[in-house]
Amino acid sequence: MASLTYELTLAGLAIGSAAALTGIGLIVTYRATGALNLAHGAIAMVCAYVLRQFVVGWGWPLPLAACLTLLVVAPGIGLALDRAVFRPLSVLGSDPARTLVASIGVFVLLVGGAALVWGGGARADAPVLLSDDPWLQLTAALLTAAAVGAATRWTPLGRELRAVVDNRELAALGGIDADRVSAAGWAFGSFTAGLTGVLLAPYVRLDPYGLPLLVVEVIAVAVVARMRSLPVAVASALAIGVAQAQMTRLHPSGWAGPLVQAVGANLFVVALLIAALAMPGVGTRDALPRTATAGVRVPPGLWLVTGVLFLLPLGLAGADLHTSVQVPALALILLSLVVVTGRGGQISLGQAAYAGLGALFTALLAAGRFPGLPRLPELVALLVAVVLVAPLGLLTGWSAIGRRGLALALATLAVGVAVSRFVFAQPYATAGLELGRPAGLADDRAYYLLELLLLACALAGVAALRRGRTGRALAALRDHESGAAAAGVPVPSLKLLAFVTGAALAALGGGLLGMGLRAFDPEAYDPVRGLLWFAAIVVLGADSLLSPLAAAALLVGLDAGTRGGVAAATIGLLAALTGRVPPLTSLLSRLTTALPCGAGGPRAVRDRLDRARRGRDRQEGPARPGSRWPRRRWAADTATEALRSGGRGTAGAGTGAEATAGLGPRWPRRRAADTATEAPPSGRGRTVLPRLRLPWPARGLRPRPSRAAGAGPAILRSGGRRTAGARTGAEAPAQLRPRWPRRRAADTATEAPPSGRGRTVLPRLRLPWPARGLRPRPRRAAGTTTPAPPGQPPHGPRPDQPLGDGPGAPGPAEGPRARGAPGSGGSRPRAGRGAPGPGGKATTARLWAEGLVVRYAGVVALDGVGLDVAQGRVTALVGANGAGKSTLFHCLAGTVRPDAGRVVLDGVEVTARPAYARSRLGVARTFQQLAVFPSLTVEENVRVGAEQGRVRDPGAVEQALRLFALDGPVRHRPTAALDTGTLRRVELARALAGRPHTLLLDEPAAGLDAAETAALARVLRALAADGLAVLVVEHDPDLVAGIADAVHVMEAGRIVS
Repeated sequence: MASLTYELTLAGLAIGSAAALTGIGLIVTYRATGALNLAHGAIAMVCAYVLRQFVVGWGWPLPLAACLTLLVVAPGIGLALDRAVFRPLSVLGSDPARTLVASIGVFVLLVGGAALVWGGGARADAPVLLSDDPWLQLTAALLTAAAVGAATRWTPLGRELRAVVDNRELAALGGIDADRVSAAGWAFGSFTAGLTGVLLAPYVRLDPYGLPLLVVEVIAVAVVARMRSLPVAVASALAIGVAQAQMTRLHPSGWAGPLVQAVGANLFVVALLIAALAMPGVGTRDALPRTATAGVRVPPGLWLVTGVLFLLPLGLAGADLHTSVQVPALALILLSLVVVTGRGGQISLGQAAYAGLGALFTALLAAGRFPGLPRLPELVALLVAVVLVAPLGLLTGWSAIGRRGLALALATLAVGVAVSRFVFAQPYATAGLELGRPAGLADDRAYYLLELLLLACALAGVAALRRGRTGRALAALRDHESGAAAAGVPVPSLKLLAFVTGAALAALGGGLLGMGLRAFDPEAYDPVRGLLWFAAIVVLGADSLLSPLAAAALLVGLDAGTRGGVAAATIGLLAALTGRVPPLTSLLSRLTTALPCGAGGPRAVRDRLDRARRGRDRQEGPARPGSRWPRRRWAADTATEALRSGGRGTAGAGTGAEATAGLGPRWPRRRAADTATEAPPSGRGRTVLPRLRLPWPARGLRPRPSRAAGAGPAILRSGGRRTAGARTGAEAPAQLRPRWPRRRAADTATEAPPSGRGRTVLPRLRLPWPARGLRPRPRRAAGTTTPAPPGQPPHGPRPDQPLGDGPGAPGPAEGPRARGAPGSGGSRPRAGRGAPGPGGKATTARLWAEGLVVRYAGVVALDGVGLDVAQGRVTALVGANGAGKSTLFHCLAGTVRPDAGRVVLDGVEVTARPAYARSRLGVARTFQQLAVFPSLTVEENVRVGAEQGRVRDPGAVEQALRLFALDGPVRHRPTAALDTGTLRRVELARALAGRPHTLLLDEPAAGLDAAETAALARVLRALAADGLAVLVVEHDPDLVAGIADAVHVMEAGRIVS
């Protein structure tokens, strides 16, 4: 017994040593380049084949062949990959997920190339580099790890490597050649891959598919080491290897016997599954892949041509028709990737597992071998199999909720490998299993018609999904996950829906493929196939419905010959060049725009007529007053609607001789009748803002009275009565006069003429939602409170009380309260809206927080912070970088959960609720870095906010577009082509389209010019005047001075004033 244990331990050490070499190479490559080289196993396979070719094929001496293979060929492959594939991606600034796609492409390319050169059969004559003595292999692994550790710690190259890992850009600024470090990392990683391949080849099956997948399985040791620690990687590899060897001694009887044997033979797969699903994700900061760009409308003629091509096989017979039967089934499998990856933006490398489960369950149900169910007809068995497999999509869907990028790729790959090893490759599940075709459809032609019918139904269903509310939400999730959550999109539910739908489609395609081949073939659903399918759909355009059809025809057609591997080599080459070769959708866009009418048909003609008319308008000059078609000015290099100048002096506009025509953006023109009843401005230096009117009703709201002279925000108070960004006299160009959307003359009939020197008349803004019974928060004198009216409940004013009149009307701004006196920014408890505050008085805070504490790795970002965001007021949060403003903002928005404290919204604690749930309760937000959805048009961006918001109103989209002057042709433009000012308007329109009552703005003026900032200031003051609670985090003192009712200063995680 002791001798057997010793022998098994030595065998386990040999396996663990090879796995340790793989882990060392992966970690070094990842630390030097930031990329997980999924092609590591393919490089190992190629080096093993090269050594065999040198020794067996050409008769070279083994030492010479080994030196040439390990010291020249293997590092040369790494250097070639660095120069030809990964360095160009780094220069182009591609995201890490695109690098991951490129590594998958390299894997597929090398596998396909090896199949083309050496054939697909297994080789048993690989030369033995080292004897089967495990101590030699263990010594090699330990020496390699020690050498790498010493070089990393004590050599200049190692110091440069650590610097590049920590911050590549900063290292380059410090004079370090980051490209040289990356090249060294790729060369060493390929060397370890080659060494692993030549050591394993004599003892495992040497073929283009088996050895690469075996090396992929041992990625588990690098994941366990968090892609950083070499000692942890070596120790875990040796431990797993010894444990796997010792488990071969177990032979339990009964149903557990096959399962235990399967686990013992695939313990590295178990480790990969646990490390990928249970341990914290690796590379969680990586962005999701930009698998789709702006949507391209496919010309109807191209669909017609595709349909004709898919009908052509009906005229074939014999082997050709039998091969064509695979195309629609494979197209259905690839269509599942369009839903998951193309529309949902989720990396899924395990779709082959769901396709195989669909085929396996169909065969078991049709044979009567599925536990608990009787024998079913083939078509019924197929439908039941789809229903059974669909919930299994939760295996990868749950992991996608908290993972992205590399972590999600590893999780989905682990699921695919585990299903292949523990289900498809086990005799207890597949032994003696046959799969026939449905009765009456045994003929290839009839069965092909059935496949076409099911494919057409699936395409129609996916097309309807993409056009609808769910499809827009999935596209928003793909483009910007945080922005989608802020718009109210239920991110976890949508991810689960995408994976469940993808699993159902893959199961349908897999079942049809199995019936088409009349057998269940586990190799047809190998994880390598899954990588090939993923690469194909990404290369051809993941968000196009034509891509699965073209990819299926390409994959089946190229591999239909006598030599396999052509399809894999072609797709792999295109995927390796990702970022430089445009996908199918981009090629379609270029093709259709070259046609006489473009891809849009009548829409393209109409757009060209609009451009021609705008060109005539620019030549003819301004439109006449009262003209039916007011002239609109367009910038030459953007699709932004311009701010239109008017005759009155406005904030940010000047008068006199220094006026400069044609400068600045303009808002849409108003009719002359709209301003007929407005009194002309009087008094030098006086600024009169236009009254802003929204096109939707808001009963019971009145404009907010302007402040008394001398009143202003508590901090950064302006000395004169002017709005942020406003100038008087000859200080500003005359054409910088923003105007807002047109209104009727009746809208201004009741406006009193302005009077007083230097006074600012604020616009009245009508909110896009009913707000009966709401009024701006009364401004109290210092140290006073406003008791609730008799008979009035403590939660707010009476609905029948006029707003802005009577004793509760807003008064002058209060200084001490705004400066952060007790109750404004301290940490004591506050009463929310609908709850009595101190002394039994009602409060008007819609959103408030108290005692918030947030720590990051021991650093206190927030230290007992409290804040009120009051209804009808603009609250500003200022402070230096690192003071804690963004952390507090994210706690209120729901993207950061505090370690202590609570957040209350309308009297309900929402501390544990995510961002999308708070959005549906009425909290909208914008981002410092623009959070728009570039693959959607302007109208679709706004529609996402309207469909996912607190109140769904069919007219909200049009109203929001008109408010921000986005209702022209720009509404049909993808936001990827728009300038920053327009994108800010799109983001704000999307936020307001959801009917919020609280608006959180994170540096909303970032990237805006003076005129756009002044227009933004008027919007925010008008929104607050109509009862919206507004919080602004901003560094612009002029903007804060012009809009804020209360200003809170943060320093070192506390509100100090």
